[in-house]
Amino acid sequence: MRDRTRYLYLAVIAAVLLGVLVGFVWPEVGKELKPLGTGFVALIKMMISPIIFCTIVLGVGSVRQAAKVGKVGGLALGYFIVMSTVALVIGLLVGNLLDPGTGLQLTDAAKQAAEAEAAKGGESGTADFLLGIIPTTLVSAFTEGEVLQTLLVALLAGFALQAMGQKGAPILRGVEHVQRLVFRILAMVMWAAPVGAFGAMAAVVGATGIDALKSLAVIMIGFYVTCLLFVGVVLGAVLWLVARVNLWALLRYLGREFLLILSTSSSESALPRLIAKMEHLGVSRTVAGITVPTGYSFNLDGTAIYLTMATLFVASATGSPLEFGEQIGLLLFMMIASKGAAGVTGAGLATLAGGLQSHRPELVDGVGLIVGIDRFMSEARALTNFAGNAVATVLVGTWTGELDRERAAEVLAGRVPFDEATLLDEDDREEPPAQEPPAGESPRQMAPA
Repeated sequence: MRDRTRYLYLAVIAAVLLGVLVGFVWPEVGKELKPLGTGFVALIKMMISPIIFCTIVLGVGSVRQAAKVGKVGGLALGYFIVMSTVALVIGLLVGNLLDPGTGLQLTDAAKQAAEAEAAKGGESGTADFLLGIIPTTLVSAFTEGEVLQTLLVALLAGFALQAMGQKGAPILRGVEHVQRLVFRILAMVMWAAPVGAFGAMAAVVGATGIDALKSLAVIMIGFYVTCLLFVGVVLGAVLWLVARVNLWALLRYLGREFLLILSTSSSESALPRLIAKMEHLGVSRTVAGITVPTGYSFNLDGTAIYLTMATLFVASATGSPLEFGEQIGLLLFMMIASKGAAGVTGAGLATLAGGLQSHRPELVDGVGLIVGIDRFMSEARALTNFAGNAVATVLVGTWTGELDRERAAEVLAGRVPFDEATLLDEDDREEPPAQEPPAGESPRQMAPA
């Protein structure tokens, strides 16, 4: 059967190019098309909570030992902290080397834009973030679309089913049927991607214009090059040394997801597909279900690089360069404050402004200088965050023995294609067997340890 979805992604590429053209030639028309992009991203986000819930409940509920889930989460969080620190250091080095803010002038409009972003960034602190992980009710996590709240509820449900043993098997089967339904709906929603990509690109190009791109080319190009080096050198080396997986083969396998992120400027739009593709690659449901959603809040490599470089840029542009000790203290605070912002377009800018408002208020006005190009930098942040989470999932799967290496080699070589029609593996299109699975086992075959 021919893969008709390849025409969908050719249409997305054409829509992106058409959107750029409309934005440049008719900027006012482009700005009016923004709801098309916003609506498509909203459709994708609508699916995230049920997908995360089903995936984690099936993954956690199907393992015999609760300690295994804790091991996966502990390894993932430890890796996230180390890699975010590496990204922080790289951003500091490049930012100090480029010193891109020299010679720029602040305008009144830029100051007003900076004040607006600072107000957004100051709305919540670390304590609010931690308390926000707890939903108001057991089901409000689904209605409010909060990833970490959904993760908490799903973990609790998974552990409860695990404790129920054989009695929980029918519930697991029911959740698996719901997962099939949700992925089928997502596959239908994806056909709206070209419309969303066209609206999003036309709006951002129409609002930005070419003048802003020219005047801030140094910081923008420097940021993109830094992200490319981080992904290609750091992540590539770690992935090969630990898992013996070629980074470029993995990125090629996720090519459609990168295109989706590029067109919407939000890594969250590809979260459901990343979970499905990691399972197809041979990573167990438990590892994929825990590592990917957690990484979207804690593994923000692109955001860490952005915050470091943007902070140094603002300090230089306003004539108030930061001492090295000030750089470290301020940026560590921002990394903590940025958790949970990965999937939200423009959240990095609000975090930057809010962090400066708290520590160095005199620098906040400088944020207005990069408001115009932040959308383009947001794309690089989202792409880097996504690549980091894909690599992290493979690494955690390797460390826990939950990666089927033979399966991964076959998939990356293109011999086991991903089923785009249902976003599930070929085996999952068949009806599950009539007999009940043994206590503590998943109806779906998991990758061997």
